[in-house]
Amino acid sequence: MSWLNFDDDDGDEPYGEYADHTVRARPNPKANRPRTKRRPEHADAVGGMVTGVDRGRYAVLIATGADPDDARERTIVASRARELRREAIVTGDRVQLVGDVSGDEGTLARIVSLGDRRTLLRRSADDTDRVERVIVANADQMLIVIAAANPEPRVRLVDRYLAAAYDAGITPLLVMTKTDLADPGPFLETFASLEIPVFRSRVGAEPLAEIHDALAGRTTVFVGHSGVGKSTLINALVPDADRATGHVNEVTGRGRHTSSSSIALRTDPALVGLDAVPGWVVDTPGVRSFGLGHVEADAILRSFHDLAPLIDACPRGCTHLADAPDCELDAAIADGRLDAVGAERVESLRRLLHDRSSERSSER
Repeated sequence: MSWLNFDDDDGDEPYGEYADHTVRARPNPKANRPRTKRRPEHADAVGGMVTGVDRGRYAVLIATGADPDDARERTIVASRARELRREAIVTGDRVQLVGDVSGDEGTLARIVSLGDRRTLLRRSADDTDRVERVIVANADQMLIVIAAANPEPRVRLVDRYLAAAYDAGITPLLVMTKTDLADPGPFLETFASLEIPVFRSRVGAEPLAEIHDALAGRTTVFVGHSGVGKSTLINALVPDADRATGHVNEVTGRGRHTSSSSIALRTDPALVGLDAVPGWVVDTPGVRSFGLGHVEADAILRSFHDLAPLIDACPRGCTHLADAPDCELDAAIADGRLDAVGAERVESLRRLLHDRSSERSSER
């Protein structure tokens, strides 16, 4: 039976048309090209800084000289490339763009890569939430805005800001607003040992020269409780910012959120008659809580560096909580090495650590 003979006609090649090397792959039924993991290099991409984010669209500033085809400084609108859909792109990020980067009305560029971040400020919804919310990238400083009254200042909230700043490697500053309503001295005494630069401000008498000097050449993120006057201060520092301002509810004592998203604004000291180097301020939405679910306990301890000598003297494995045996913090309170302010600092530290330990226990 000849159909069983797999030899080709000339006998030189066994199996003939049924040889492995002659089998042809089935054509793609959809007639489309297979997907590849290779991405274009985007050699013509232009660099910029994200100055604002709004519902999937990004305002990106292209600096003078960044685009070899256009020397203008300009702000463009961009979307993100599909391969970056899982990346959080935030205010302060350095990015690379392709597409229409002219900045003309109706144009849309595309962000194709994200640069390395020097710092990253994050927060969580609360201490039990391990999902972090990225607030701003590449900030050098955090300006904590607290009101002397209306709303009342909260030591615990400032401690949380400080822990997040030190964890991110950002230098903290403190501004006390509405000092005409109450004496800020007793509140500021709590943080005197930390040697944080402090500015006292009130409407019509803002220390603009001193603050501009502190902001010069740096990117500073402004954080604060709703209603403390953060947007008012930014409008004084950047007169053309036109940030919305709100009021404090007389019944609840709470402020109204007037900033709905983070935005970077460049200072121009000349607008207020000052001779100083410009900087960047990042206005963030006002918050009533600042979760540290993403911050490890060691980072919280480092933020209380005024207590560091006592913490270092504790027994190995000490939790530093109220029920910790032989904790040096308790000994320092008992023998008077820590005064009332120091004891309050210990209580604040322990509250943050307790929230962390409670969260870890609930996860087990």
